[in-house]
Amino acid sequence: MLKHRGFPGRLPGTDFQFTIRRPNKKGATPLIARERFADRRPADRKADTAFMMALWFQFGDQPFERGNLDAGRLSWLFGREVIPAEDPFDSESYEALLKIDERRARTSFPDAFDPDEIGGK
Repeated sequence: MLKHRGFPGRLPGTDFQFTIRRPNKKGATPLIARERFADRRPADRKADTAFMMALWFQFGDQPFERGNLDAGRLSWLFGREVIPAEDPFDSESYEALLKIDERRARTSFPDAFDPDEIGGK
């Protein structure tokens, strides 16, 4: 499992996890597209924005390996802002390649792409 050096482990001051420390002995947790409802808590929305910001800062528009990125956090964006970068795609692989759908991500999380926000969070 690739460990993304320099990627934040969690949202500062919270328990919202962005990375995992070690691979699951039973295999990678499958990525699923979780539905985000309009009534989600503000803290959850902030975590999604911060995670998208970290993904964009680390990888930009280039494909990236899933590696040690948290499956739960990725699943909130998977199928919309984060999409498979390979076909066939194995959602249960730490080596699976993903990419950011920039157009959709900028629409959903405009603050994640704001240069003033990057230094302020």
